[in-house]
Amino acid sequence: MTGKERREQLLDVSRALFAEKGFEATSIEEIAHRASVSKPVVYEHFGGKEGIYAVVVDREMQRLMDQIVTALDGGSHPRELLEHAACALLDYIEGSTDGFRILVRDSPVASTSGTFSSLLNDIASQVEHILGLHFARQGYDRKLAALYAQALVGMVALTGQWWLEARKPKKDEVAAHLVNLAWNGLSAMEHKPRLRSRS
Repeated sequence: MTGKERREQLLDVSRALFAEKGFEATSIEEIAHRASVSKPVVYEHFGGKEGIYAVVVDREMQRLMDQIVTALDGGSHPRELLEHAACALLDYIEGSTDGFRILVRDSPVASTSGTFSSLLNDIASQVEHILGLHFARQGYDRKLAALYAQALVGMVALTGQWWLEARKPKKDEVAAHLVNLAWNGLSAMEHKPRLRSRS
């Protein structure tokens, strides 16, 4: 193998192990054994377990972010954008299950720190910009776009985490239900909502 091919092989092996066991339970010895190389080969390419884990996580974050950004670029109507974003996340979970497991295992959606929560904040920023434009056109307070972006991204991400294990109903049906809840709520939004129980 060339150096580049060996590096890719080590990343593939490590990605599978991190998804299966998590960062803490995975050892350099196990990575080397599964790749049929010696430990020094792994150290030579990545400097240690932290180095290889960082590359794996960065790649997964970039892959997911690219899919979401592409989805948000395609379509003009807000409902269509919501559909594209929900489908993009579920497509990533289906096509890159190991990658999603790695992202959420050590940094669950509800966490305020870590790689997955920072990725969700980046996605929410993209959604906030789109919602802000829509809010301005509809006469809503544009400053609230950040709040709604966090709510929508959180809803889709938590559902995605659940669907990672459940896998029922089918992906498109899950996306349709997410959009149904979000859109039918968004389409009838009040300009100044109030809690009825605290009036």
